[in-house]
Amino acid sequence: MSNPQRTARHGALAITLVWVLLAVALYGGFKWLDARERQHLQPYTGQHGELVIPRHPDGHFYVAGEVNRVPVLFLVDTGASAVSVTDAQARQAQLPRGRAVTLRTANGERPGEMVHGIPVRVGHLALNDTTVITGLDVSSDRKALLGQSFLRHFDIELRQREMVLKPRLN
Repeated sequence: MSNPQRTARHGALAITLVWVLLAVALYGGFKWLDARERQHLQPYTGQHGELVIPRHPDGHFYVAGEVNRVPVLFLVDTGASAVSVTDAQARQAQLPRGRAVTLRTANGERPGEMVHGIPVRVGHLALNDTTVITGLDVSSDRKALLGQSFLRHFDIELRQREMVLKPRLN
């Protein structure tokens, strides 16, 4: 005959094991879905040399790039007049001092500097003579704004789920 306590103990262990296995399976499934979603959000080079930037779930366009060979994550801002970086990014990129300017943002005015002739790379697209403004105030020292001092050199096509930057043929 079986012992009722032993049977109850085995039952409890079996139920616990089922829940643990279910939790592991759910965790693995969500991790796989997240990786798959992130892969679809990565910018890529199109068949004609254009840079295709998928729209993120928050509605913005993000793309990895560099300012004076220092990695940044650009938020594409077609309303910004120039590429903008934080003061920390400017120091890290060893940008020279620039002309003092007043930045007018949604959060009010703040001081900054305008520096000319800076190399900027976005994906596989690069310009060696870009105007960069320092003094950006964002929550992350890695984020920067990609504005018109870079974007105006490319044709921009906005689609429902992506932005396409096409090199202009001169």
